[in-house]
Amino acid sequence: MIRVLKTSFHASSEDLDRLFTCNRISAHVWNDCLHFAKSHFLEHGEWIDKTQLQKATKGKYPIHSQSIQAVCHKYLHARDNAHKAKQKGHSHIRYPYKTKKHFPTKWAAQGFTVHDNGRIELSPGIYQCKRQKPIVVWVKRVPNGVIKEIELIYDRGLQLAISYDDGIQPAMAKGTRIAAVDPGEIHSVACVTEDGEALIVTGRKLRSVKRLRNKKMKELRRKMAKCTRGSRQWRKYRRALHYVLSKSERQLQQEVVVGDVEGVQRNRSNKKRRRIGKRVRSRKHNQRMSQWQFGKQYEYMKYKLHAHGIAIAKQDERNTTQTCPVCTCKRKPSGRIYRCSCGYIQHRDIHGGCNILSVYKYGEIKPMMTQIQRIKYLRIA
Repeated sequence: MIRVLKTSFHASSEDLDRLFTCNRISAHVWNDCLHFAKSHFLEHGEWIDKTQLQKATKGKYPIHSQSIQAVCHKYLHARDNAHKAKQKGHSHIRYPYKTKKHFPTKWAAQGFTVHDNGRIELSPGIYQCKRQKPIVVWVKRVPNGVIKEIELIYDRGLQLAISYDDGIQPAMAKGTRIAAVDPGEIHSVACVTEDGEALIVTGRKLRSVKRLRNKKMKELRRKMAKCTRGSRQWRKYRRALHYVLSKSERQLQQEVVVGDVEGVQRNRSNKKRRRIGKRVRSRKHNQRMSQWQFGKQYEYMKYKLHAHGIAIAKQDERNTTQTCPVCTCKRKPSGRIYRCSCGYIQHRDIHGGCNILSVYKYGEIKPMMTQIQRIKYLRIA
């Protein structure tokens, strides 16, 4: 399987300066991609393709040719994803347009040499018919496996993201049961299986991490507003802000969520709804919804399940929380327990998971063949 090792390193001051320069040059390549794409569209009335973009950027920058191509591919990938989102009706999505000052530099297999003692030589390639001196860095541990690529990133300092193939094949799933997961902002995972087992993973600690992050960011931004932009004190506050963001991001990587809840973060209250007198959601609720990283969390779960040979699929969860599986009446639940006038009672998230499983198996919401016997709770530590 392909895995990623994110590690710090040490290098000489000269090579550190060259690494920072590489990221600045990569940003220059990105900005030129924006310019070339816009000029090509204005001149020909069509999008620039991969071959044309790589030809326009070839040999113009003092970094490895594969590093230049990697930036071009990232631009094309971002543009195509924005186009797909617009086709799905997300009109607020914009095509890539922002210029950058720094951009991660990537070296493919032919752009680096790795030694067993932790020495890594990163090649800047050939520039103006002259092969440049390699950049030498040292890491504490070289991952076991075939290294595919190395990316230079910034996270409270320069770090290397080493992608490698560990040679381990995904395991074969032993069982044949189907499990449904109802994602939530309070309870991150509410899982129900066909034989009546239920598991709830609460994400209250993750909510507290986000609340603390928001509080710290608010304090730092308030202090930055009182300083002159670019001053020494302003830069100190900005470094502290990046530290808070980086630390919270590492804590949030432990959360796992699955479910097709795309769009929930966009159905928030706005000024128009306030004027016509409809029910208005609070600002805190809107903030929680906008910070719900369900897309990233879905990818985490997909990656973990793939390692165990378990397939994953998205299922539309529309009306699964409100519909009673016994009498099919719809009512909006209040609190963590779903109660219906017909006498049906169930935990709100387990109720949603059962309905998702029913829709996936039978195409409609109906009672499960096996009743939920016991609910197990886990907390993300």
